[in-house]
Amino acid sequence: MRRNKGIVPTSERAFGYGFVSPFFLIFLTFGLFPILYSIYIAFFNWDPLGLHTFVGMQNFQNLLQDDRFWIALRNTLSLWVLSTLPQLFMALGLASLLNRRGLKFAGFWRAAVLVPNVTSVVAVAVIFGSLFGRDFGIVNWLLHFFGIHAIDWTGSPLSSHLQIAAMVAWRWTGYNALIYLAAMQAIPKDRYESAEVDGANAWQQFRYVTVPGIRNTLIFTVTVSTIYGLQIFAEPLILGGVSYSGGDSRQYSTLSLFLFEQAFSEFRFGYAAAVGVVSLFIIAGFSFLNSAITRRLAQGEE
Repeated sequence: MRRNKGIVPTSERAFGYGFVSPFFLIFLTFGLFPILYSIYIAFFNWDPLGLHTFVGMQNFQNLLQDDRFWIALRNTLSLWVLSTLPQLFMALGLASLLNRRGLKFAGFWRAAVLVPNVTSVVAVAVIFGSLFGRDFGIVNWLLHFFGIHAIDWTGSPLSSHLQIAAMVAWRWTGYNALIYLAAMQAIPKDRYESAEVDGANAWQQFRYVTVPGIRNTLIFTVTVSTIYGLQIFAEPLILGGVSYSGGDSRQYSTLSLFLFEQAFSEFRFGYAAAVGVVSLFIIAGFSFLNSAITRRLAQGEE
């Protein structure tokens, strides 16, 4: 029997739904449900072993009046600026070097830049803690040659944030560079040849050929890096001495650490859920803003 064009049999539709259903089941179970459940308990004084008392918006009101929340938000934004933006620029430059024609041992270098990302974050934190040591750290030893006195990298918010930013940039620059490299290699070679014939130098080819050619990849990496940067947890926790409070002056405290402190140190699960809900909206807002700005800049270069 002849089948009408555009009409898919029920059996084939069910077969397709069966293939995609595992993703949606996992997303509903481990993605959407925790978010909805967190929003629900954010309106309660939630004792995991006791009573659950409905308090309405009280947790959110207390949060906005909590100095620790604003310190954590300030630290999170500071770490995001110091770590995310520089490492994306470095990744873009590194990808350009790896994409050069005639690069010897290209496969080795492209594999080597991924080593920091696959290294244990605990091992990396221990190494960077030694590098930035106040008395015997290599960084202070190098600064001594420029006439700069030893810096106590854990003594102030700015110096501790620079320490964490250096660690984050070292771990993720190579990873993002490989993403940029894959996008660059997908650009047709004739575009570079046409630009070279027209007299464009290396910088002009990079600006007017490479950057527009990887526009969508730039938007992706900026968005993902923003989400990660605003959720940073492991690095400040380990460098801060595995302290949920974020150090003596809370210079290592981030939104994620503050949430963890409220939930598993003070056992205020409703309050911690309120921190998570507010963090969700902050991260979503910054992600959409970054995406919109990146798209606008990319369109302006066309």
